[in-house]
Amino acid sequence: MKLILIYGSPAVGKLTVANEIAKLTDFKVFHNHLTIDAVEPVFEFGTPPFWKLVHLFRVETIAEAARVGRNLIYTFCYAKASDDAHVRLVTKTVEETGGEIHFVLLVCEKPEIEKRVTEDSRVKYGKANNLKILHEIWGKYDLFSPVPERESLIIDNTNVSPEAAARKIIEHFNLVKTNGLS
Repeated sequence: MKLILIYGSPAVGKLTVANEIAKLTDFKVFHNHLTIDAVEPVFEFGTPPFWKLVHLFRVETIAEAARVGRNLIYTFCYAKASDDAHVRLVTKTVEETGGEIHFVLLVCEKPEIEKRVTEDSRVKYGKANNLKILHEIWGKYDLFSPVPERESLIIDNTNVSPEAAARKIIEHFNLVKTNGLS
């Protein structure tokens, strides 16, 4: 099993690039809003029970994919220091089953992110979709630093198409279609 963890600021293009990788490989996309959407109807966003369940769903989904050998792309809005324990647990979970984890940090010039954050495609997933929320998140968290203790492929996709970014990731990590689970 290979896990590609794509992380970066809101509106940097994580899900868009992940979907492009999935089109060209046998990788499935597990984006962070799937778990948020599952828990938010029951527990208010940001509360301790909310984050407890979101974290549990994410880790257990990745663990099961690792156990059965399903290649996965996990998109995540990594906040330096705040999310280090989660990243360590995900890494341990994948590697304990003999899987590989590869990190990709997408970056983009802030004016371009500010333009992208208001795009209609973000509304359907309940993502941050206005400048006020984006600037609050940027003010509260460091979302532009690489995950510590692990090498990350860093791609500035300010002027790079999602398809080109996906192909760069596929080539860098030698991702090929396998006859694995579908």
